[in-house]
Amino acid sequence: MPINVKSAGLATTIQDLGRPGYYHLGIPMGGAMDRLALRAANLLVGNDEGAACLEAVFMGPALEFTQDTWIAVTGGELPPMIDGEVQETWTTLKIKKGQTLTFDYIRSGARAYIAVAGGIDTPLALGSRSTYAIGALGGVDGRAIMAGDSLPIGAHSGSVKEGASVPESMRRAPGKPAELRVLPGLYWHRMTEAAGEQFFKDTWKVALEADRMGYRFQGGTPVEFVDREPPFGAGSDPSNITDACYPYGSIQIPGGTEPIVLHRDAVSGGGYFMMGTVISADMDLIGQLQPHTLTKFIKVNMHTALSARRDRAALIQSIRDTLR
Repeated sequence: MPINVKSAGLATTIQDLGRPGYYHLGIPMGGAMDRLALRAANLLVGNDEGAACLEAVFMGPALEFTQDTWIAVTGGELPPMIDGEVQETWTTLKIKKGQTLTFDYIRSGARAYIAVAGGIDTPLALGSRSTYAIGALGGVDGRAIMAGDSLPIGAHSGSVKEGASVPESMRRAPGKPAELRVLPGLYWHRMTEAAGEQFFKDTWKVALEADRMGYRFQGGTPVEFVDREPPFGAGSDPSNITDACYPYGSIQIPGGTEPIVLHRDAVSGGGYFMMGTVISADMDLIGQLQPHTLTKFIKVNMHTALSARRDRAALIQSIRDTLR
């Protein structure tokens, strides 16, 4: 039985863990901006960790359920309400046929993940149900959900324990200020040594241009570039290069003024230099940053980046063990 969408919220899309294997064709991996939160939501309702959920940005949808089932809401603190009664986040909740799930105002973070037992069962597109709106792939006809949609739910065979909860110590969230660890990249040498040092000394602020493609940051010192004799790159701006592949999390600084961290739906290449890459362990944190959030970039080496990746994997395993 489907879920009926009464209202869609601000920008609610179907997301899973993405569609790897097509980046060389210009199709990004996509998927949840906060992958740990999506995994946790699915574990709470007995789904496979990569099952499709709803990713709600700042405002939640209104959903009418046509059968008894289990739900969980994780990620940013967007309190769910069942028939108007506030419920806990990061907790397994029972919802009955005919009841409506709505949301209070967001307390912290930016994105909440709504899992339903069985997962959302829209058709696969290149192996994923994730919505990639720019390419009209996945989701509901390649777009965000809308009022009037009916979302199909898959068969459920997992075990569920009502009231199960992820401990607060395992609910990873950005600090104040947020700290994003960065591994310097192939084009680090394009900046002066002083500019590179200043980048990490400054406190930046999330701009209004912050979405699934990337997050822009403002308020720091403009970057100084090493002098080069033109012509160079793809244009006259010193931030231009001829061409390069863009890894997830790469930081480009067009014109040397406002860094942009590329995220899940970003393009796979282009003509701006990349001064470094936010490490994979911190990419989830970016998805929970609101505009105007103060942010520090922290310079790390490969050893630290790999250690952080192991720590994140251990945290996910701890969540699995807790919910067994």
